[in-house]
Amino acid sequence: MKQQLLIVDAYNMIGNWPELNRLKQTDRLPEARDELLAALSEYKKITGLNISVIFDAMYVPGNSKSYRQADLEIVWTSKDQTADSYIEKLAADKQSRVLQVTVATSDQAEQWVIFSEGALRIPALELRKRVREALQEVRHTAIKTQDRGSVRKSPWNDTQLSALDQLRQQLERGHSKHHHSEN
Repeated sequence: MKQQLLIVDAYNMIGNWPELNRLKQTDRLPEARDELLAALSEYKKITGLNISVIFDAMYVPGNSKSYRQADLEIVWTSKDQTADSYIEKLAADKQSRVLQVTVATSDQAEQWVIFSEGALRIPALELRKRVREALQEVRHTAIKTQDRGSVRKSPWNDTQLSALDQLRQQLERGHSKHHHSEN
């Protein structure tokens, strides 16, 4: 089983995921970045994929830097390097017999270089779909588990519960009788 590495062209996702693009269009790019990272970090937790998220320094002047956040590797390219060229190089360096690289981008030019190295490409909306499906599935499972858990965690068995219920009914009846006799 090959190890998997997902390389995400961050601004390409932001431009192509409708909810993120709306934020970008209204000058809320930092929010769009945070939402993308939050979604990818959840996705990583669910899938266990190694994920590298590449941001183009064009949008944030400064030196290239790389750090981990929520277990994602996040890279800002240096200002003289585009995210595309960084991703192409990273994909070429990482793709091997033991590691399958998948690049998430809808950039067509990028894909040819990537393919020639044996890496795979998924378009932005395909990644969005995978992330959303993974999150839905986990929520669904969590809800099912919760339902079962709430029943199972009860310290009482069915017989005891039914006895308690009878007792409660007796007490309520007794209470209302007592209540009426006072009037």
